Amino acid sequence: MEGMTILRGRVWKFGDNISTDHIIPGRYYHLRSNLPELAKHVMEDADPEFPKKVKPGDFIVAGKNFGMGSSREHAAIVIKLANVSAVIAKSFARIFFRNAINNGLPVIIADTDKIDDGDELEVDLEKGVIRNLTKNIEIKIQPLPKVMLDILKEGGIVEYIKKYSRLPVTE
Repeated sequence: MEGMTILRGRVWKFGDNISTDHIIPGRYYHLRSNLPELAKHVMEDADPEFPKKVKPGDFIVAGKNFGMGSSREHAAIVIKLANVSAVIAKSFARIFFRNAINNGLPVIIADTDKIDDGDELEVDLEKGVIRNLTKNIEIKIQPLPKVMLDILKEGGIVEYIKKYSRLPVTE
C-alpha cells in the first residue's frame, strides 16, 4: 500500500459472520508455515470460485462481524497475500480488525447494503469516502485515524518499526 490512500477494484460480496475458518479453512492448517500457498485457498469455503477469480485490487465486502472466531493472524495476512486491497464490512471482530491493520490490510467499517457483488469501487481512506462507480453513489465512512494510515502506508506494523525504529505515535 506504500503511500496509497485511494484504492480501486471490484467487489466480492459476502454476508454476516464470516469467520476465520471461512477465510482460511481448517483443513489447510498444515500450510500455516507457507502463507503464499495458504492464500491460494482464501475464502474458498465462503465462495469456491474466489481464490481462482479474485484479481489484484479487488475488495471483500461483507455484513456484520467479519473475522469472528479464532484470533489467527494468518487470516488477515492471506487476504493481503491474495492482493485484496481492503475488506469493507458493517463490523469486524476486534482482534481481526487489529491484526489486519498491523499486517497492512485496510479494513473499513461501512454500511454495505448499497454495495453488490461485482460493483466497481473507489475508496479514499483519508477523506473517508467509498465511491460506488457502478451505481454512481457515495458512501461516507469514518476516515481511518492517522496512526492507522501511517501503519498501512508502510505495509504493516513490522515494516513501520523497521523504518522508524519505534512504534507509531498517536497525536
